[in-house]
Amino acid sequence: MSVQSAGTRSLTTTSLREMKRREEKIAAITAYDYLFARLVDEAGADVVLVGDSLAQVVLGYDSTLPVTLDDMIHHACAVRRGIKRALLVVDLPFLTYQVSREEAIRNAGRVLKETGAAAVKLEGGSDEMAETVRALVRVGIPVMGHLGFTPQSVNTMGGSRVQGREQGGGERLLAEAKALEEAGAFSVVLELVPGPVAESVTAALEIPTIGIGAGVGCDGQVLVLHDMLGLNDGFRPRFLRRYAEMAATTREAVGEYVRTVRAGEYPAPEHTFE
Repeated sequence: MSVQSAGTRSLTTTSLREMKRREEKIAAITAYDYLFARLVDEAGADVVLVGDSLAQVVLGYDSTLPVTLDDMIHHACAVRRGIKRALLVVDLPFLTYQVSREEAIRNAGRVLKETGAAAVKLEGGSDEMAETVRALVRVGIPVMGHLGFTPQSVNTMGGSRVQGREQGGGERLLAEAKALEEAGAFSVVLELVPGPVAESVTAALEIPTIGIGAGVGCDGQVLVLHDMLGLNDGFRPRFLRRYAEMAATTREAVGEYVRTVRAGEYPAPEHTFE
């Protein structure tokens, strides 16, 4: 059943800021193909993110690092065809924006031109990254930031670990978030951040925060579709709530299909053309 209370009016980056001002929670979710994009859009998602988690949940890699810009564009084009209302954001993959600002502009511009997405997302809050955000925004490319655990830095962070617990960690995250806001980012994802830290950052910003493993104090939440549907059933982090168990349902359905084919029960006469 659709819950699109806002009708079919397409959301914009400004819409998210207005939602924060009205204290309306933002529901974001990933999608990687046309069919799932259409379903999550019809269900009322505010933001659809073509995340570089594509690498793991669709392409079978061990991390987000191997996914390419061409991979992201290919899947984002399919997602765009399924969306009527939600704001479409596309991750910039590893080494497509870190080498130089000129390359960041070229690659982010290509994403918007070829996919029809409204914005890109990039990771990090260093002074250099804030300047990259500023350069992108200056040429008309909206940017969603990403702080806390940043998956593209998994090797330097020592794995998927909560960020901001160390001495001064909360202050560092706040400073980085404010730098991204000042550079022109329209929102910031906070991943694997202690709830009180995320709440403090959210209160200090005028732009919305989107949490994943960052508690209820954020302005919105994002989950990977395959995780919340239980399709990625081997992934069980503390922050994840499963809203379905589709891996088990899928195995059962396919198993029944295999049984009926082998038993000669499918196709039956009602499935056969005269």
